Amino acid sequence: MNKSILVTGGAGFIGLNFVYYILKNTPYNVTIIDSLTYASNPAEILQLKPNSRIKFVKGNIINNEDLKKIMNQNYKAIIHFAAESHVDKSIQSAEDFIQTNIVGTYRLIQLLQDGYAEKMIHISTDEVYGTLNKNESAFTEKTPISPNNPYSATKASSDLLVRSYFETFGLPLITTRCSNNFGPFQNKEKFIPTVIYCALHNKKIPVYGDGMQIRDWLFVEDHCTAISSVLERGIPGEVYNIGGGNEKTNIEVVRNILSVMGKSESLIEYVEDRKGHDRRYAINSSKLQKELGWKQMDPFNTSLEKTVAWHINKFKGSSL
Repeated sequence: MNKSILVTGGAGFIGLNFVYYILKNTPYNVTIIDSLTYASNPAEILQLKPNSRIKFVKGNIINNEDLKKIMNQNYKAIIHFAAESHVDKSIQSAEDFIQTNIVGTYRLIQLLQDGYAEKMIHISTDEVYGTLNKNESAFTEKTPISPNNPYSATKASSDLLVRSYFETFGLPLITTRCSNNFGPFQNKEKFIPTVIYCALHNKKIPVYGDGMQIRDWLFVEDHCTAISSVLERGIPGEVYNIGGGNEKTNIEVVRNILSVMGKSESLIEYVEDRKGHDRRYAINSSKLQKELGWKQMDPFNTSLEKTVAWHINKFKGSSL
């Protein structure tokens, strides 16, 4: 049995959580390639480096010279997390998103095609489906792709590349599409860490528009167990939705966090809405649950309390 996997973006939020999950729960050795951008966790990588099951390569997946550093072995699977993912930044400039999310995915497909891995799991997002009205049914794997911002457009493009290489060449490619993640190691620019940071330091908490945008929240550790299920039992060519089943308005999440932290709602400050701000996401994970046996561990409130505690410990004494 091949016991090595390649994790792209393994120093980032979801990728790092997945690496820790794999080390704790499986016998796999892990090669990480990550360019260590602002959104990565280099201190955690330093702690992981002495582990004999870890090999870390600093490199960019769009750079063929960097990819050569990981082409000295064959892998059980490529788990492709590496992506630019912050919507606001994509609205300001989409260049990095096009390069990393589209070109980078193509480079990894080439590695698969050249025989460096037995399969590849492409980690995508529910944002490729676009937006839902309040009473519409949740996204399924059959929902048409209809992205509404530059970030989600680049992820949709990479999804289509993956599909095309399965259909044309029969490559063992699988796509997962997740709802909004939260948990340890998430960058402070993201919604939930921003709320926690501002509340901790008694700063105003910016809430876009009326705060009634709805997101389906998925605890990152549950996401990791889902990807592990796909790694072991997923079928090439398939798409698997991974959702939390926790639809919450943004303002509801803010109030939940303030309640956990014992902070006043007077910290809330409504600001001008973001361009292209999708109103609602909701994702149907029944295919993953029925076919691969996945289920979540804890209810939303329990996972949120864990997340708040982790970020408070991280943010103490820090500054934006």
